[in-house]
Amino acid sequence: MERRLSVIMVADVVGFSRLMRANEVGTLRDLKKHESGLLEVKIDEYSGRVVKWTGDGFVAEFPSVFSATRCAAEIQTGMAHRNRQIPQDRRVVFRIGINAGDVIHDDGDVFGDGVNLAARIEAFAKPGGVALTGPTRDQIGDRADWVFEDAGDQVLKNFDQPVRLFHLKLDSERDSPGEIAGQSSIAVLPFVNMSGDADQEFFADGMTEDLITDLSKISSLFVVGRHSVFAHKGRSGNLIQIARELGVRYLLEGSVRKSGERIRITAQFIDGATGGHLWAERYDRDLNDIFALQDEISGAIVTQLKLKLRAQGAELSAKPRAPHPEAYSKYLKGRQLYHLRTARFIAEAQEMFQDAVDLDPGFAQAYAGIADCLSWTKSWFGSPVSIEAILETANKAIELQPELAEAHAAKGLALQSGGRSAEAHASLQRALDIDPVCYEAHYYFARYCLAHRDHETAAKHFIRALEIRPDDYRSPLLLDAVLKRLGRQSEQKEYLQLGLRRAESMLAVFPDVSDPLELGASVLAAAGEKELARKWLERGLLLQGDAAPPKYNIACAYVGLGELDLALDVLERVLMQAGPDAKQWIMADPDMDPIRDHPRFQDLIDGRSS
Repeated sequence: MERRLSVIMVADVVGFSRLMRANEVGTLRDLKKHESGLLEVKIDEYSGRVVKWTGDGFVAEFPSVFSATRCAAEIQTGMAHRNRQIPQDRRVVFRIGINAGDVIHDDGDVFGDGVNLAARIEAFAKPGGVALTGPTRDQIGDRADWVFEDAGDQVLKNFDQPVRLFHLKLDSERDSPGEIAGQSSIAVLPFVNMSGDADQEFFADGMTEDLITDLSKISSLFVVGRHSVFAHKGRSGNLIQIARELGVRYLLEGSVRKSGERIRITAQFIDGATGGHLWAERYDRDLNDIFALQDEISGAIVTQLKLKLRAQGAELSAKPRAPHPEAYSKYLKGRQLYHLRTARFIAEAQEMFQDAVDLDPGFAQAYAGIADCLSWTKSWFGSPVSIEAILETANKAIELQPELAEAHAAKGLALQSGGRSAEAHASLQRALDIDPVCYEAHYYFARYCLAHRDHETAAKHFIRALEIRPDDYRSPLLLDAVLKRLGRQSEQKEYLQLGLRRAESMLAVFPDVSDPLELGASVLAAAGEKELARKWLERGLLLQGDAAPPKYNIACAYVGLGELDLALDVLERVLMQAGPDAKQWIMADPDMDPIRDHPRFQDLIDGRSS
């Protein structure tokens, strides 16, 4: 072992756990690109060496404070440039800490207080920023054109004495009069249902979702999406650690207690860096006041953050008319059931959406949900409803709330179901323009592109869909055929494994749902994993039962397993009730390639039954 003075740089990715949960395949691939395209280049340029990669960051050693600081500044500037066209929730952002101190070298690794201190101050660095200890900053003096912000003395874990810290002011920050990028960020943790009634769980979840939606309208504020925060539902933990995992500065947590027509809501606004409460309040209201109360809570947070609302958006209080509370609860249940995709659950979802409309005839989201259910059942389960009736329902949602992305996505799906592709494309694009993080818009558009053999665009939107909904197993599994066509075999295998893991997770929560098994079996069979595909298919068939409508994914699984007669038998039943968009999907689906030249397949596509 050798002991000497060194300059240590420690970096890690802000919100790495959140990024990985949304898309572990894409996150790791992006990180590798940054490592080879920027980090290694800059570290080598300034005579540093990477001691080790840590999964979500790195430890590097430099010969001088100057070289380490210049390297850190250029890394952060380079990352800001690379992130410019990336959606905010998918950006890889580093914190960097630099310390000059006594270091022990052993077999290429580094140890000691000099390293530990660099790691501790890295946690205090701003997202996209650089933190230095006081003595390290002193070595620079006034000999460089850098501006430092004095962060004062900080108490660090495992260090007896407070440590003076400084933040390096980067060039991009000097031109920004507002808050430093990354500091204006919040996660609304799932509100806790304190009512003692499991049926009220949806009410507490709805409160959480509405607050996320409201806060998302604030300019300069990054709000963690629903699915990332709901991963923390029911989990107790260190608030500082949760904020770090999600990559945010602030947290909002609270509880809901409903009794009869009265409701009590508590809310706490928390500094994620310290775990301290910045603001807390308790509200007792009549149930009819609930949506005004959400505005009140959101407004209080706006005041705390001292941020402006988007110039192009309405004031926070000028949002669409609040739905009836019970109707909203029905809508949330229906949306969950719809995503399970089997005929039974879609029928139940449609009933929930219809109940919501009956309770509240002005509830736009519920009309969009009904239209989605009707489109899906018409395309794949032979529903006799007309396209005109589905479009009337989708247009009703748009009439009630013109800027509702889900309504335009529902209209796009309906138009696609009716074979009106050009109009469908326009409606789906409109949904994406209104809300770039609308799951339905990305998922439906990806399917549209796949049906039209635009595999590059389909891949892009399937990936975005699975990032928005981290419980979405369909998008990564459908990516398998798309990426295969694009020749991206390595990525194809990674997303296949991601899709299978998500499918298993869905089955753990909903063990009586056959769709994850059927879709998983079809993809496994196409990938040559025939033994495992048979096991998944057998489980799916057992759950589906003999009375269920024929499922296209079962036909795909049989094709991959080489059982072509069985595949054609199922496909014949599917095509007897399929809509024009389903037939277009079948014609474009790479899973059908092994039987595309089969005479019976051609007869079925042409409408000639055997």
